Amino acid sequence: MPDQSPVSPASATPPDAPSLITYPCAFPIKVMGANVDGLAHAISHIALQFDPQFDAATIELRESRGGKYLGVTITVNATSRDQLDEIYRTLSTHPMVKVVL
Repeated sequence: MPDQSPVSPASATPPDAPSLITYPCAFPIKVMGANVDGLAHAISHIALQFDPQFDAATIELRESRGGKYLGVTITVNATSRDQLDEIYRTLSTHPMVKVVL
């Protein structure tokens, strides 16, 4: 019987595997957090650390049905897998952020 263990995204793509992304490219990142003042600004600040040409005017905001959460989509100029990994890691550890996709 084949192994039916779940595969996590991290183990699905080994670090030395060739990338499916052609760099540089525009790469959207979806971030969700509580709908509080400053969330979009904090996310924009992080994006600028990794992409100096990031344009905050391109941010897309979407409130949850009840208004408790806010979805923020940013599009960064991805230049490498390492850069994307660092953006995800930094966003994921921010105290205002609940989920990064």
